[in-house]
Parts: sequence; structure tokens; C-alpha cells
Amino acid sequence: MKKKSTHSKSLGNAAPKDARECLCYFEERQNEIVETIQRLVEIESPSDIKQAVDRLSTVVAGRFDAIGGKVKFHSAQKFGNHLQVDFSGHASGKPVLLLGHLDTVYRLGAISKMPCRIAEGRVWGPGVLDMKSGIALMLHALEALRTWHGNRLLRPITVLLVSDEEVGSESSRKITENLARQSAAVLVLEPAYGLKGALKTARKGVGEYGLKITGKAAHSGLDFEKGESAVIELANQILAISNMVDLKRGITLNAGIVRGGTRSNVIPAEASAFIDVRVPTMKDAAAIDKKLRNLRPVNPHCKIEVLGAINRPPMERNARIIGLYKKASHIAKELGWNLDEAAVGGGSDGNFTAALGIPTLDGLGAVGEGAHANHESVVIAELPRRAALLARLIETT
Repeated sequence: MKKKSTHSKSLGNAAPKDARECLCYFEERQNEIVETIQRLVEIESPSDIKQAVDRLSTVVAGRFDAIGGKVKFHSAQKFGNHLQVDFSGHASGKPVLLLGHLDTVYRLGAISKMPCRIAEGRVWGPGVLDMKSGIALMLHALEALRTWHGNRLLRPITVLLVSDEEVGSESSRKITENLARQSAAVLVLEPAYGLKGALKTARKGVGEYGLKITGKAAHSGLDFEKGESAVIELANQILAISNMVDLKRGITLNAGIVRGGTRSNVIPAEASAFIDVRVPTMKDAAAIDKKLRNLRPVNPHCKIEVLGAINRPPMERNARIIGLYKKASHIAKELGWNLDEAAVGGGSDGNFTAALGIPTLDGLGAVGEGAHANHESVVIAELPRRAALLARLIETT
């Protein structure tokens, strides 16, 4: 499992002279990174079970405390507590914010069906890619930087690991935004894009809308003509919503949950749908929001109610994001590979920080595939250079 380095053996506590020596350092510690990932994966942390997420955050906090971080918990009642860790630096100034999350999408007990294991050059398990491995990379990069610089970082660093990212960041968004405003830049340890490990320089905005239709109930045999079907009206509205999709512009709307009716012999008086919206720009977000709120019933005897909003603004590729990407790309070339960028449809907490105008770079976590699926895994051989990239980027941002 351990990758053999072609560079000089063990740097010890000395700071690396160049990017290649930095990579050598992490190659020699590849097993340690894997062991950390395994331990984190084996502590299950589904978003909706506070005690489980808090158990993980306590373990992670202990690891950060052991390398000199000042730990602070932001309490949350419905979700797990959010973990903030502050590191002082030799130089003053605004910190770099390392952003990630503790929660996963898997139900408690998933580890019994898809146990954490090492096989085929990968680590497998629930949440290993999204994003237990990203947390491990933070820990090992910061530990290395402190080791190289006399148990202190060159610059201040803040780590924020929230507990509700997978369910919309309802309780953590303000914390994330407040810390971002105090930071020089935000580095997001969400997984890289694809097996080539591209960084994410643009993300779509995400909206959640509820569409509620009210009609009039009636007996479908005795008084069919007296009923006003909310289900038929909802079907018409879903067709109208589907016409708002513009794949060329990256605008999608999906009625993912549809409900209606009580019995087959009753004209349904109520029906509803939950709609996922993805948009590449804030201009598109405003336009789709207006269209949804301007929906009018096909059947004038039915009523329409539209609830919801865009809850994650788009992460739009801009000069500040490009600047960070170019810096990361230069470091990657020093480390020996070409680093691509990608625009993706999924959102992260980096959407919030980028929308504030703070330089944000996403996808700095592990390389793998199968996020949220039974084959979720990370490529072990990629871990050293992801750690090296992160460490060098922290030092030079």
C-alpha cells in the first residue's frame, strides 16, 4: 500500500526545500493518512443523528488539539455541533479558512453493509470520499506544516467542519459566512472532480421549492363532475415546470417527489410536488424564481401555492477563483502533474463563501468515485500529492 518515493529518504522535521521534497514527505506517510481515513469512516455520522455526528467531531477535535489547534464548538440543537479550530501563525493577517463537513448521507448502520476496507488500491466505505478523506488531508497537511516550522504555522489558519452540509447547511450557514468574511481565502476540501482530480471552479446554485395545489373533493362515482382534481392540475404544472429546463444554459428543474389524493374513488382535493432547481448564475436564479411564482392554474377552480427559494447561491467562476486555481495549478506542475478545473452541478458550502466575494477554491479533497453510493472510494496513490498540494497552497495563499 505504501508508495515508494523516488526522492531522498525522510525529511524528518526539516522543511522541504521544494515541492518535490514536500511530496516525498507525504509519500512516506501515506499509510498514516490511510489509517486516519479508516478511523474517521468507521465513526458513522449521518446528518440526522446528532449524537453520532458529535461523536465524530469530538474525535476530530482531539486530533486538531494534539497538533496545536484551539478548538471551539458551535452548538446546534437539531444537528451536530459545528467544529471550529484556530491556528496562530508566525505572521499576522487574515487566516485562510479550510472548509468541510462532518456529516454523511448514509443511515446509521450502513458500515455493516459496506464496511471500510482497503482493496484494489483504494479505501472503500460510507463517506470515505465525501468527505472523511478531506478531513484527514486537513489534519496531515497542518501537522506537516507545524512540524516544518517549529510547531507553528507561517500564517493563521481556521478550520471549519460543519455538521449539516448534506442537508442544506441550515444551522451552519451564518457561521460559515461570518468566518469567510474574516478570511483571506477559502479552501474547500470537498472531493476532487473525477478520477483526474480536477478542482471545482464553478458550482451551480441550488433551490428547493414546494408546489401545493388545492382543488375540490368529490365522490368519483356519484359526483365526478363536482370535483376539481388537484392531481390533474399538478400534472399540468409539472409539465409547465419541465418547459423551464434549459440544458444548454445549465438550468434544470426536477419534480422529484410528487404526492396527491387520498383514495381512488375520491377526486383529489390536494396535491403537492417538491422541486429541485439548479442554476449556473444568480441572474438565472432570479429568473427561475420569478417564473415559479408566476405559475397560474390551468383549472381556474384550483389554487396554487409556491414555497421555497434558492438556498445555495451559485459559485460563479470569477477572477478571484481563477487566481486561486492558477496558483494551485502552478503548484501541481511543480509536483509533477497537470491540474484541471471543472464546473459541476452539485453545491457545497463553498457556494456561500464565493457568493460573498471571498476567493474560494473547491474540490481540494481526495480523488475517487461513487460519492453517496455503494461503491464510494478514494484512490490511495493520489493522497500524498493531494496533501502536498494543500500544504503548499496554504503556505502561498
